[in-house]
Amino acid sequence: MADKQKRYEALVQVYHKELYRFAYWLCKDPSVAEDLVQETFLRAWRSLDSLVDQNAAKSWLFTILRRENARRFERKQFDYSDVEQDTLCDERSTSLDDEMEMTVVQRRIMELAQEYREPLILQVIGGCSGDEIAQILGLNKNTVMTRLYRARNQLKSALTRTTEPMKGAPNG
Repeated sequence: MADKQKRYEALVQVYHKELYRFAYWLCKDPSVAEDLVQETFLRAWRSLDSLVDQNAAKSWLFTILRRENARRFERKQFDYSDVEQDTLCDERSTSLDDEMEMTVVQRRIMELAQEYREPLILQVIGGCSGDEIAQILGLNKNTVMTRLYRARNQLKSALTRTTEPMKGAPNG
């Protein structure tokens, strides 16, 4: 039991931040993201004995998290919050320009088809390698690499269109 506890604590310490970042990207709600991560670690604890290869721990946890997020939509949820989400302050101090730029990038990423968006988020936010993404998504590594290439190109194209000045519009 002590060995299992040590293995579990090591997983939590190493992967909590990465899992939270990925969960937040999936749901855009800090409390839901934390719930997803907690449920992921609960399921990981229950199944820890099935994890034979410690090198596969990251992709195993990300797979659990993706499935937990999917389960979220299977259950009926009610939002009982008395506080409007828009009124909550972000603890980071960022300029309005930085926030607008991040919002544009996030929107463009979310506009990508899921087959391209998911590998890109796993790579950029989750810090997953091509092999890990392939294992998480149950795909061939070459397929993952192709989707990442296309996702980056589509994102670059979408961001270029966003930043180009409108033709025929007066400048100042």
